[in-house]
Amino acid sequence: MTEKPFLVSGRNTLIHKIRKLDLLVLNGDEHPPVLVTYKGIKQYEGKLPDNKREAKMMDMELVDITTSEVFGDEKTLVFIQTLNGKEYKIDYSKVGTSMFIKVHLDNAF
Repeated sequence: MTEKPFLVSGRNTLIHKIRKLDLLVLNGDEHPPVLVTYKGIKQYEGKLPDNKREAKMMDMELVDITTSEVFGDEKTLVFIQTLNGKEYKIDYSKVGTSMFIKVHLDNAF
């Protein structure tokens, strides 16, 4: 089995680990997907891959936080540490506003 490009920390934190794979974070059907790159985070506007294999071909890892291997249910708040040393706060209650994705900690490491 290959190494996952992310770690799960606590009840709502993801840590991005591998620069060459972006993370496409899904949080249920109602919330927009979020793309995590080595440079930062943004709301994903592209076509969602149909499966993990298709995501790998796009140099992405599908991360569905509702699965038991991640958090097990939908979250309102998710923190994501990126490879550039920042921790971002994703607040799904604020989708569509400037508060949806914010830098939470600069140099989280």
